[in-house]
Amino acid sequence: MRFDWPGLMRAGFQGLRLPPEAFWSLTPAELRLMLGEGRGPRPMGRARLDELMANFPDDEGAKR
Repeated sequence: MRFDWPGLMRAGFQGLRLPPEAFWSLTPAELRLMLGEGRGPRPMGRARLDELMANFPDDEGAKR
């Protein structure tokens, strides 16, 4: 698993306003919880998008 360190650091330092020592002492699970993961529905993944596209293809002949 790769981490987006610049994005995580921006979220921690700027978004959550954590001091560096607090940010670096967090576990990944704690940081995800603080950033709101687990609230609301999960974003749609690629597999679900592909499934929807297969079941509901665009009608090239339809007028808009």
